[in-house]
Order: sequence, then C-alpha cells, then structure tokens
Amino acid sequence: MAAGQSLATLWGQSHPVDEPYATLSTNAMIPVSTTTEALPDDPGTAPAQPAIGASRLHTSAQPVDTLDPGEDVDVANLTKAVDIGAKIAQQAKMLRQALAAGAPQGVLFQGAAFVLPTAGRFTSGFGARWGVTHYGIDLANSIGTPIYAVTDGVVTESGPASGFGMWVVLQHPDGSHSVYGHINRSLVKVGEKVTAGEKIAEMGNRGQSTGPHLHFEIWTPGGQKINPLPWLAARGIAIPGTGNDGPSHD
Repeated sequence: MAAGQSLATLWGQSHPVDEPYATLSTNAMIPVSTTTEALPDDPGTAPAQPAIGASRLHTSAQPVDTLDPGEDVDVANLTKAVDIGAKIAQQAKMLRQALAAGAPQGVLFQGAAFVLPTAGRFTSGFGARWGVTHYGIDLANSIGTPIYAVTDGVVTESGPASGFGMWVVLQHPDGSHSVYGHINRSLVKVGEKVTAGEKIAEMGNRGQSTGPHLHFEIWTPGGQKINPLPWLAARGIAIPGTGNDGPSHD
C-alpha cells in the first residue's frame, strides 16, 4: 500500500510517471483478492485486481508448500553470486595492498599475494658460474632501489651476512624461505611479520658484488636451494628477458 501511495503521489505531481507505473500504484492500493467475486459492500464494483506479489499469498485452500520449486534454485544462485562477488572484492583488495608500496608485479596464487621482489635488469641466473654454484638470480639496478617481500612471511635474518655483506631472510607460511642479498640497508627486524609487497630493504653493492643488484634465493621447507625462476613462474611472476625457463648468464 505504501509503495502504491508513493507512486500515486508522483503520478499526481508535475513529474510525469509512465502509465505502467500508474497502473502499478493503483493495483497496489486495491485489496488483494484471489477470487472473481465482487466486494460484498459494493455489489456493482468490478473484481479487485491482485496487488503486486499476490501470487505469493495463500488462501486457506492453498497449502504453504506450493511455492514454485524453482525459487529455491534462484535463491541459491543469488547467494552464490553474492559470495563470488565478495570473494573477488577481497582478492582485489589483497592485490591492491600488495602493490601499494610500488612492487612492479603482483599476482594471487592459492589465496596468497606474490610480487616481483624488485625492479631491475636480469643479469645472472641459477647454476654454475665462475667455477662455483650461483644459488639465486641477480636483478641489477641503482643503489637504494626498493626491495619487496615476495609474499607474506616472518623475518628470520636481517643484517650482516658472509658473502652478501648484508641480507634479509623471510620464512613463509609453507616453511619455505626467500633470501635478499647484497642489500644496502635493511628496513625490518628479526621476528617482524611482513606482508607481500612490503618494502623490506634497499638494493646495494655490499659483500662479494661486482655492481648494485639484488641476489634473490628460494629455499624449500627442507632447506634445499632451488632455482627461483620456475618458482616465481609457477606463481605467475615473470621476469622480463628470461622467459622464466632456466639459467641465464651475462
């Protein structure tokens, strides 16, 4: 009734209301009837038209379980759509947060955010180099270039490190570790929790280094040092100039 009165009010004002809305307002204010009988106190009155939603009302002759079975399906589909929308919104929020500090790339993988740990030119890959094994990849840029946490983790090392000059090491929820070596300055402390894309260090040239770069390693939960390129590629992170398909050397 209230909806019908509101529409009728608009209909009577200077703002034009289309004929279908005028009809709806009229129907909404007529008492609902599910029969063709005239109203008892006005035998000459035409049968009342069902109000909006009258098909959902029940007389004493109608059991309450006669609603269209398809309605349950419609409600389930609507609920599912709302849930999917909420999930997409949450994922978008996670990705925005991961990229907020300036990481050059970010993706979602198995419910977690991952980023490319710095912006730089790929100069060396995983494998044999100069008679020893190079256990990571090198990305070169200028001193002070931001370095970001590749994904959520806890700082297990931060400070001086043999060969690296200075480093930061993060332990991730699955037990793996990421290593950030030759840094100029650490911005985190041991025990600190960090999130994907958080700025944790600045690129440097400390330790055994031939120029400013980030040396990036991945250790499995068992401690094995593995090639970061396919590890990153599996999570949707690509490093320009590598194809993420194996070792490459300058």
